[in-house]
Amino acid sequence: MFNRKEFITTSLSESAEVKNMIAEKCYETICDASDLLVKSVKEGKKILLCGNGGSAADCQHLATEFMIRLSHDLDRPAIAAIALTTDTSNLTAGGNDIGFENVFARNIEGLGNDGDVLICISTSGNSPNILKAVSKAKEKNMKVIGLLGKNNGGKLKEVCDISIVIPSENTQRIQEGHITVGHILCEVTERELYEK
Repeated sequence: MFNRKEFITTSLSESAEVKNMIAEKCYETICDASDLLVKSVKEGKKILLCGNGGSAADCQHLATEFMIRLSHDLDRPAIAAIALTTDTSNLTAGGNDIGFENVFARNIEGLGNDGDVLICISTSGNSPNILKAVSKAKEKNMKVIGLLGKNNGGKLKEVCDISIVIPSENTQRIQEGHITVGHILCEVTERELYEK
């Protein structure tokens, strides 16, 4: 029989354990990603984000944090960030006309420039449309940060410039790790650039 109290307690304990493992296993890659973002923003480049499902929602969330602000004690300018997951007309036209596997790559073709950063979010690390997006980003001489998870990062781990692999096989814990790391990347970027 389902035990609600045990489930809630276990879920919170698992989440905390994964966060501690992120601190232990992902510290260096989080620092590398932060350095890349700080450098790119300082040079006037923009951040594009893509992902599917819950990861698409994370893209929208993080793009907003970069664009508006995360740290409310900072008075800073906008950081150019676009979630490629939010335009339903674009996504449905692309899915219908050129195939869903090409929708993010097409947007990167149109919006990405040399030196911009693509943040791709994928729990499996194997989404075909994300793999094509990374390939197109490389063609455009963009840098790619992967927020990954299962299967030790999947196929994306090897093609991203920086792969932050959440140390879990549980989708919920991976997604929680992604948003935590995303917040860290945003806050480090804005604080290192704009904190007086």
